[in-house]
Amino acid sequence: AVVSTQSTGGAKSEEESRLASRKYARIIQKLGFPAKFVEFKIQNMVGSCDVKFPIRLEGLFAQHGQFSNYEPELFPGLIYRMVKPKVVLLIFVSGKVVLTGAKDRKDIQEAFCSIYPILKNFRKK
Repeated sequence: AVVSTQSTGGAKSEEESRLASRKYARIIQKLGFPAKFVEFKIQNMVGSCDVKFPIRLEGLFAQHGQFSNYEPELFPGLIYRMVKPKVVLLIFVSGKVVLTGAKDRKDIQEAFCSIYPILKNFRKK
């Protein structure tokens, strides 16, 4: 049997995630199942940051509506779906940003470097 772990939840690095998956496979083995640890692959990375300034989400949504969704009655953040890299950003008025859906660390960094100049243009005065 091949065990596929979907999430190790809470790992702070790729190596921590690999180790947690190995431990999970070992637990399955100890339960008597013939599990093997093969083809380790990260499916989703999440990053978060604070740009340290408030953001005008209404203005951002007005000019970037084709990439975003903003319904403050339903969710307080603007959901920005970046095309390249394919990453989803949750952007909050406070300046906090959550990046998710990345396959590797490079995607997170590239997405942030792309969005930061845009966010600066919508800084609340």
